[in-house]
Amino acid sequence: MLRQTATIAHNTFTESIRQPIYTVVLLTAAGGLALNPSLSAYSMETGDGDKKLLVDMGLSVVFLAGMLLAAFTATGVLSREIEQKTVLTVVSKPVARPLFVAGKFVGVAAAIALAYWVLAMLFLGTHRHGVLSTARDQFDTPVIFLNLAAALVALAVSAGGNYLYNWVFTSTFIKTLAVTMTAAFLGVLLLGKGWALQNPLTDVVAHNGELLEIAVGLIMIFEAVLLLTAVAVAVSTRLGQVMTLMICIGTFVLGAVTSSLSGKVNERLNLPHDLDVFASVAAVLGADSSLAQKTADLASKAIYLVMPNLQFLWPADAITQGHSLLFLDDGSLSLVAVGQVSLYAGLYTLAVLALAVVLFQRREVG
Repeated sequence: MLRQTATIAHNTFTESIRQPIYTVVLLTAAGGLALNPSLSAYSMETGDGDKKLLVDMGLSVVFLAGMLLAAFTATGVLSREIEQKTVLTVVSKPVARPLFVAGKFVGVAAAIALAYWVLAMLFLGTHRHGVLSTARDQFDTPVIFLNLAAALVALAVSAGGNYLYNWVFTSTFIKTLAVTMTAAFLGVLLLGKGWALQNPLTDVVAHNGELLEIAVGLIMIFEAVLLLTAVAVAVSTRLGQVMTLMICIGTFVLGAVTSSLSGKVNERLNLPHDLDVFASVAAVLGADSSLAQKTADLASKAIYLVMPNLQFLWPADAITQGHSLLFLDDGSLSLVAVGQVSLYAGLYTLAVLALAVVLFQRREVG
């Protein structure tokens, strides 16, 4: 059973990273991250406004790239197989449909994780570089040189492998880039801006450990991307690429505002902020409001119950406002908050995958 799932996952991973749209989204996001330090200089905000914009824009680019990869990749390896009926070659064999869905999700998630790792390494490097807010600020040459070298080495290896051994250029380039970008970031940690050797923990603990906080934030965002990947896989069992992309975008938008919508209802009815959702629904039903207002309030609560609350998984606000994700006010380490968020994302992802199994179980593929 595990061998069958692993085989499906491996084939899905290989097929995913060979899709042209996969490389296009990855390189476009990488270009945006490379321009991020320059664009963040125009925040028009005093103090640390430029640095806050650098973090916000960087995390947004990484998250948006992950969401697009989830939608395009899932439909490319699942919806297309169903439409072309090539899925029959798998499900006609003694392979259970739940295993097929699980294998497809693991393969797509692995492909997204590979691209996400590349973008995360690049973003952490640009954060070390910082924003050039004034003419006196100097370029961080180790960051620029090592990242350019990483890209050129990956390009050379993939081109040489394609010419000499007929390796697939795009997939070889992405795999090699993940290795070279990791090496580049480790080199950045070892070298200061003046190319002097330094303790690799120097940048990690600088600015109250902001780099470490961003690394944890990237993990939280990846959990949100995996959740959207599960949504894309579930939708792809029934719909095509365009509708899958639209539903993923809709899930993202509603997931980003669902907590605010529910909070606005509580605020309007003067309900406690810590009131559970079922008690607040009862309060809405008993409120002295018009039928239209009650309908709108109940719709907000329904969205809050059904849609994932992506605000839990968005760390940018906490990071830019100086609220630690790892440490309490007394300076002690605590993983409770991160653990609760991870548990929420994991359970929601499993629930969506269960729905995907149900949808595919009833799907006619013959």
